[in-house]
Amino acid sequence: MRLSQFWQLMDDEFGGAYARTLAVHQSLPDLGGRTADEALTQGVPPRQVWDAVCEQMQVPIERRLGIDRPAKPGNPD
Repeated sequence: MRLSQFWQLMDDEFGGAYARTLAVHQSLPDLGGRTADEALTQGVPPRQVWDAVCEQMQVPIERRLGIDRPAKPGNPD
């Protein structure tokens, strides 16, 4: 997972403003008590941070992959 994907998932799940607040202020036990922002700054992989946020915030498993979006024209993804 790229950092941009992490932030897209955060925005999709929590909304832009709350996602940033959550990343800066919510302590995550699965990351040794660091916040998402601290963990990312210290080089923890975005996927690991996202998983920790999901556990702490009790995001249902069916929403952990984000919102389905149509592929952009010319993009095989």
